[in-house]
Amino acid sequence: MISALLVGGAIYYLQVYGYYHEIAASAPAAEIRMTTVEGAVEPVLIEGFQGIDAESSPIRFRACFHTPQSMAMLTETYQVYEKAEPLVAPSWFSCFDAEAIGEALEQGRATAYLGEANIKYGIDRVVVVMDDGRAFAWNQINACGAVVFNGDPAPEDCPVPPPVPPKE
Repeated sequence: MISALLVGGAIYYLQVYGYYHEIAASAPAAEIRMTTVEGAVEPVLIEGFQGIDAESSPIRFRACFHTPQSMAMLTETYQVYEKAEPLVAPSWFSCFDAEAIGEALEQGRATAYLGEANIKYGIDRVVVVMDDGRAFAWNQINACGAVVFNGDPAPEDCPVPPPVPPKE
């Protein structure tokens, strides 16, 4: 019984705390980039960046920040992302509330944009901006990644996945 509790506690700690690290606002990973309607990826103006990431998974990135750019300018300049699904962050990263972000998207108080397509193969960076300038970013599996990660061949309209290293 004690062994099971210790193992359970260790697994919980590793999932919620152990693999994550905070991203310093001055780090290159703190630069938020978005894809223009022409397809160029460029940095956007942000303030008050807070972010976390983990090496253990490409979808553990979460960020909170503020942008002084207006919703009208953002929508005219950047590609809207239709299938944004905010991913839950660890409870200790309190600035990122996936449920509230999802509700704001559903109610039209926020707009999702394509940050960068295939930031890692099969993973898109999604940026959501609220009507008050608060903004959030996360990495989300895209349609190509969902197919390839299931072990199926990439559809024709997807980039070629990187080769899988041979097992030793």
